[in-house]
Amino acid sequence: MELTFTPEEEAFRTEVQSFLKQHLPERLSSQIREGLQLSKADVEEWHAILNRQGWLANHWPEQYGGPGWSAVQKFIFELECALAHTPRIVPFGVGMLGPVLIKYGNEAQKRYWLPRILSGEDWWCQGYSEPGAGSDLAGVKTTAVRQGDHYIVNGQKTWTTLGQHANMIFCLVRTDKDAKKQEGISFLLVDMNSPGVEVRPIITLDGEHEVNEVFFTDVKVPVENLVGEENKGWTCAKYLLTYERTNIAGVGFSVAGLEKLKIATSRVMHKGKPLLQDPLFATRLAKLEIDLENMKTTNLRVIAAVAGGGVPGAESSMLKIRGTEIRQEMLSLMRRAMGPYALPFIEDALHADYDGPQVGPAEAKTAAAQYFNYRKLSIFGGSNEIQKNIISKMILGL
Repeated sequence: MELTFTPEEEAFRTEVQSFLKQHLPERLSSQIREGLQLSKADVEEWHAILNRQGWLANHWPEQYGGPGWSAVQKFIFELECALAHTPRIVPFGVGMLGPVLIKYGNEAQKRYWLPRILSGEDWWCQGYSEPGAGSDLAGVKTTAVRQGDHYIVNGQKTWTTLGQHANMIFCLVRTDKDAKKQEGISFLLVDMNSPGVEVRPIITLDGEHEVNEVFFTDVKVPVENLVGEENKGWTCAKYLLTYERTNIAGVGFSVAGLEKLKIATSRVMHKGKPLLQDPLFATRLAKLEIDLENMKTTNLRVIAAVAGGGVPGAESSMLKIRGTEIRQEMLSLMRRAMGPYALPFIEDALHADYDGPQVGPAEAKTAAAQYFNYRKLSIFGGSNEIQKNIISKMILGL
């Protein structure tokens, strides 16, 4: 695999940059650049812009609405979007469920659900984790009992990201209590507006409502909303998780974050000179940049394998571990760079309509909030400890 871009790929990069300059609203990029919270309407606006261009589901096959890009084109696009400070595409529909439906869904499910994901008609969330089944995902206890042409679902999901906005949730449910843990699990699509579904907010350490608990009490779900075979949902779950873990690596976000960190530390003074010139700080920053360059190369290898018809395996776990460690170290360095200004933050300052006073450097108002919020990166999608177990089994045979 070549690690330099061809003239054609450089031309594609120029095309992407031109598109972003023309179509990315400055209001949205400013909010991302400053670390401000986006509204549901903000996220939907950028989703619609990309969909009109045909660039939303850039990893889908052309027959289902993808642009037919190569792995390198996809990498370039995501990198340029991060550098331009575009809103994040909510991954649950486009990035997670879409690939599962394309591989395991029947034709009726593909015809119905895939266009609705692209149009934004459905906002999806993920029903995987439970209070007693997070890293040990096979331990899910939410049940689905078939009664005629419906399943009756009972149980609880937690850490449901943006579930307060969603009208649909894809869930792992136990359809055979007597089977082994990984067996007897099914992959079910549930309408959040069904009677018996209750969403309760969880307020995170940064003061935001990002995640939720979702309760199911005798919820009726049509049998046609089963993806794949009954009791074979673990196959769908593993396939989806490889995409989630690769996305969590967040190469583009890290590249943009490193640029922001360098700019911030070139302005922050330490012992009469910019912090960026302090030998100890510069050493940590250099190690971070080296790790990021290594991860970029690995990421290209993984997406090239996927483009060739493969499925991310242990590599997705490697990316998940290194990607989350890099992003956490980056946020830690930013928090340290802001010094005492990073300790307190005004919660209201994280919203676009805040017009109060600024205290300390501009980056200080989000330094603490982002540092604390993104401690979760090494946990969700399967904790890093679990990823190391996966790597040892798949590569070392342990």
